[in-house]
Amino acid sequence: MASRCLALTPKLAQRSGARFSSTTRVLREEASTSPNLGSVQPQKRPVGGFRGGIIGFLFGFSLASAFAAYHLLDEYKLASAALQASVAELQASTEKVSAHVRRIEAVEKDLKALAQSSASKDDLSRVRTELKKVYDGLHIEFLDLRSHVWGMQQDLHSLAKKDATSVRV
Repeated sequence: MASRCLALTPKLAQRSGARFSSTTRVLREEASTSPNLGSVQPQKRPVGGFRGGIIGFLFGFSLASAFAAYHLLDEYKLASAALQASVAELQASTEKVSAHVRRIEAVEKDLKALAQSSASKDDLSRVRTELKKVYDGLHIEFLDLRSHVWGMQQDLHSLAKKDATSVRV
């Protein structure tokens, strides 16, 4: 019921034009002229050991996490740079190896062409035997020709001794 009276009082005050004592001019002036004794500070609640420990733990954990994240990011950057350098070296060595492979393939191609155009050991031995046969055949023909010429010389010499006749050619 008291709360109902308090709720009705401002309505009655508005209708009747009455003022409350807290809003009168005298009270307001008195409040402004009175010396400032300071404001009453709200009573601080002491921070308990448990609550302080939790706050300290969270602060330390967040600080350590930030420090670890910074170093992790730094390590990641270093590892990434090392990996990129390694990839660049690998690419350069791959290009060198592929250049060597191309040169080896070109040499193999030339070697194959030379192998096809060159004579084999069997071909060489066959040509050697044919050359020996030809040489032996020429030697025999030369000997036959020489013996024939010698025979003609002997005939000519014997004719020249028999008769002192003239030879008509």
